Amino acid sequence: MTQLTNSESTQRQTMTTLADDAPHILVVDDDQKIRDLLARYLTENGFRVTTSGDASCARKAMRGLSFDLVLLDVMMPGENGLDFARALRATMDVPICMLTARAEADDRITGLECGVDDYISKPFEPRELVLRIQNILKRGTQAPAEEASDEVRMGAMVFLISRGELKRGDQLIKLTERERDLLRQLSASPGIPVPRHELARVDSTGNERAIDVQVNRLRRKIETDPSNPVYLQTVRGKGYILYSD
Repeated sequence: MTQLTNSESTQRQTMTTLADDAPHILVVDDDQKIRDLLARYLTENGFRVTTSGDASCARKAMRGLSFDLVLLDVMMPGENGLDFARALRATMDVPICMLTARAEADDRITGLECGVDDYISKPFEPRELVLRIQNILKRGTQAPAEEASDEVRMGAMVFLISRGELKRGDQLIKLTERERDLLRQLSASPGIPVPRHELARVDSTGNERAIDVQVNRLRRKIETDPSNPVYLQTVRGKGYILYSD
């Protein structure tokens, strides 16, 4: 493998002959070998790829380019992946897939709390990673099936189920892909408790605790007083229920 200079190894656009509208992935990892392997494999599977060796270089890349997904390592020198994910989520809703050697549940939960859309642990099967990425991108680009009235109103908030949009008046409230999927599940049967294990089926971790984290995040966006929810309530021993006006 050709040795890259320091500047080339921290940020590099993979040169391909892919179409300009192919999904563009930003890979952020301090390990050059992993960056190169991911770039080659993702390119072979139809993605445009830009690589960065740290959060600083990733920010520079994002100032000049638009990305469809960020594939982000947790353990990096300087600003780690979790802090970078928090900063990204505060300003944009680009999908984030966390890539890390940490496999413990607490670390996955921390990533979800930061607003990441998916989480895959090293070592991983490359094909699984591609499928995860494709699923995230598919969820984000699905067109509404129809223009039928499918609004769920919660006080000043309204959730458009087919569009996956949460609004307060004309203001669009940012949702992660996980939050959007969870709210769609609950909105499909308002007023009816949905078991936690059913909600966990669409979560890649299958972890019911991860659902609790997402519900708490949704409450902060929906409820006037998240500690005393009116619309998104817990049904003790069962799961969660969404009430609508």
